[in-house]
Parts: sequence; structure tokens; C-alpha cells
Amino acid sequence: MIALVMFVLALALLLFGIPVAFAFGGVAMIFAFVIPDVGFNVFSILPFRIYGIMGNTTLMAVPLFIMMGLILEKSGMAEKLLLSMASLFKGVRGGLGVSVVIVGAILAASTGIVSASVVMMSVIALPLMINAGYNKSLASGTIAASGTLGQIIPPSIILIVLGDVMSVSVGDLFMGAVLPGLTLVSLYITYILLRAYLKPQDAPAMQSDEDIDFLDVFKAIIPPLLLMISVLGSIFAGIASPTESAAFGVVGGIVLSAFNKTLNLKMLSYALFETMKLSGMIFMILIGATAFSLVFNELGGSDLILEFFSQDIGNVWVFIGLSMLSIFILGFFIDFIEISFIIVPILVPVMAAFGIDPIWFAVLIAMNLQASFLTPPFGLSLFFLKGAAGNSVSTMEIYKGIIPFILLQLIGLGLVLAFPDLVFAFL
Repeated sequence: MIALVMFVLALALLLFGIPVAFAFGGVAMIFAFVIPDVGFNVFSILPFRIYGIMGNTTLMAVPLFIMMGLILEKSGMAEKLLLSMASLFKGVRGGLGVSVVIVGAILAASTGIVSASVVMMSVIALPLMINAGYNKSLASGTIAASGTLGQIIPPSIILIVLGDVMSVSVGDLFMGAVLPGLTLVSLYITYILLRAYLKPQDAPAMQSDEDIDFLDVFKAIIPPLLLMISVLGSIFAGIASPTESAAFGVVGGIVLSAFNKTLNLKMLSYALFETMKLSGMIFMILIGATAFSLVFNELGGSDLILEFFSQDIGNVWVFIGLSMLSIFILGFFIDFIEISFIIVPILVPVMAAFGIDPIWFAVLIAMNLQASFLTPPFGLSLFFLKGAAGNSVSTMEIYKGIIPFILLQLIGLGLVLAFPDLVFAFL
């Protein structure tokens, strides 16, 4: 029971706005000091854990993929891609929305940075959609949902983190997430086209007298596709590890930036500094979560949860259902990184006890965590969208627009639950 009190206290501190690393690390120190049976000796192995984290070759891919995404964000590639894709769908009802989803998927596969994708499409696509007569809620929901595809479509930061936490191959996770990610893209496109058919005024066709320049479209689409194929293809073919492919992706991003004539010292400084900040935040959370898990396990928390699910309940589907529901609800209030480092390690022993395939379970968690970017009140994509859009859309319009896409994500999650072969098709 003390372990459960410790867990609830840590979540309460998060809701009061305490930084994650300090909330979990601080709670661990308090309980180690207060509970005589624990004591500060429990932290004697913490330096070795930290050393192991910093030397973890899998986690080294995180800052590299972040840097690749930041370089591509400033290269101008995404802007050209979106405008070119939009020109292909002119004259089609809902076509502009479909182009936003497709561009979101391509950006997800070549950058994986949610904040960059949402902000870029908010600045470029939102004015286009509003000027074309799109319903503001539909436009907002499409942009926010498309920008979060980087959480499930490889190379995804969350898949790398889950691979390390759950001790499974990141390459296998990447391959397992391909079809679920494409399923989600298909659901988004189907919804937009269906809504455009039923309510033409919500998603009218974009009109333009200019002819489509297929050469410009080709030039805009081919570079990110080549980068995506080279990075993911080398992993899938077993030629390179995810970390090696991430390093190659950074080089590829620099080459594309030079190709677009946007490569300069200012841009590189920006990418390096932002990479340092984001990576530092992730690793600080990981260190705080490690301290928390040491004390939590010493108090018998993991054994209590394992006994509850495997003996008291004893049903694998109840465990999966409760796990998915818990992660979905927690996603309303805390970030995917915290859930990955705090909640997932608690579920892993139970998963192993039930004999659940870890690749399938990890993809389910990744799809569930993607919703945490969209669920109010703390969905990060909603903040990114509102910050970039300013007064062109209201917060309530954003909330109304995102509800159908959250439901579509739950449908996608249900499809992966019902048809596990979606994960194993390429394995």
C-alpha cells in the first residue's frame, strides 16, 4: 500500500506542474528517507544505472533522430512538399485535407518531430484551408492529428524508448508499426473524404487556374522519400542498426538542407542547441524514473501489481483492456515520455507472465500514446497548433475538431487489437 501511495503522490505532483524528473526523483528520495526499511542505500546502484543509460547504444538514436528532424524542419523541404502535394489535389473535395494527411505521414517517416510538423502545417496549411472555405474545426483537427503521425510511423522516438524499456528490438518495432501507421493514415483520409461527400461546405475543392507543374512536385516529393527509404530501408534490410541509420539520417538532412540552399551556421546552431535541450529533458526524466523505480520495487510495488493481474484477475484480455484504458486516461494529463518510463516498466513483468508478444504490446502502447498529443486539456499538439495559428481559430474549435480524430485513433487501436497480423506482417 505504501508503494501505491508513493505512485499516487508522484502523479499528484505532476498535476500541480512539478517537472517530471524532479517529481519522481524527489518522491523517491522522500520515501527512501521516511521508510526505515528502504533507506538511502537503495540508491547505491543508481550511478551504475545512469552510466548504463548514457552508454546505451539504442537510446543514442534519440538525439540523432531529433537532430535530423530539426535540420529538415529548417531546410524548407516540408513547405515545398505541402504546397506541391496540395496542387495535386486541386479540384477534389476534401483534397487539401487529404494532402495534409499525406504530407504529415511523409514528414513522420522522414523527421518524426511532432512539434515541427504541427507548427509548420499550422503556419502553411491552416491559412490555405481556411481561405479555401474549410470548416475551421475540421482544418484544425486534420493538422493536429496529421502532425502526430510521427509517434507511430517509424522512425518514431517513442518506439525507440519503448524498445529500450521493454528490451525488444527497435528494428522489429519499426517494422511492426508500419501497417498500423498506414492504417491510421487510411482512416484519416477516409473520414475527410466521407465528410467532404456528406457536407461539401465543410471541405470544398480548392480552385486554381494554374496548371500543375509535375516537375516541381517531383522535386519536392523525391528528396524526403529517398531519405525515408535510406534510413528505414537500411534498418529493415539489416544493413544498419537504428542508431547507425539515425546518424546517416543526420548526414542526409544536412545534404538536403544544402540542396535547398538553407544550410548555414545559424541553422546548424539552432538544430544542435534544440537537440541538446530535448535530449537533456528526456534523459533527466529517465534518471528520475530510474530512482523512482528503485524505491517502488523495494517497497514491493511491482510484485503487488504482478500478483493483482496474474493471480487476482488472471485474465489476459482484462489486463490488456485495463492497461490500454489506464494509459489513455493518463495521456490526458501527463506526457508520453513519463508514461513510457514510469507506467510501462510496471506493466512489462505482467505482460511477460501472461506470455503476451512484446512487439505487439509495444505497438499498442505507441498507438495509445499518440492520442496523448491530442487529448485535452494538455495535448501538446493542441498547444502547438493554437500557438502557431493565433486568433485564426479558437481553442473550442480546435477541441471540437480533434474529437473525431481521437475516435479514429481508438478505432485504429481496436483494429490492431483484433488483427495482430497488422503488426507481424513484415516480421
